[in-house]
Amino acid sequence: MSSEATGRSTLVVTSGLSRNAIIIRLEGELDVNALPVLREHLQRIWDLPPKPFLILDLGEVSFCDSMGMNELVSLLQRCEARGTRLLLGGVQGVMARVLSITGLRHAFEVFARFDDALRLAVAKS
Repeated sequence: MSSEATGRSTLVVTSGLSRNAIIIRLEGELDVNALPVLREHLQRIWDLPPKPFLILDLGEVSFCDSMGMNELVSLLQRCEARGTRLLLGGVQGVMARVLSITGLRHAFEVFARFDDALRLAVAKS
């Protein structure tokens, strides 16, 4: 059953650090019900000293609505204000279609594989 039907988030957010990047992994549905979960997690990230890169692993996102896309745009703007490059990794399937349909594909640094985004961040350290 979707989070829209239950009113509860089906998004799992985890994160970690590499030498010069914060890595956030999303798994599940990125929709209006997921926003409180994501925002709470991001608040802890904003409290950390800025890193040169923030990598968002979207490889396990199964759904994304307009509110989820709005949150990604807000995340991009916040990263730019902090001097952090936002890299979207694992962009395939649902997320590739949503970014393409919305015309936002070129607003983000997009990588089909998470490892390619990570490799770029490591190479720039």
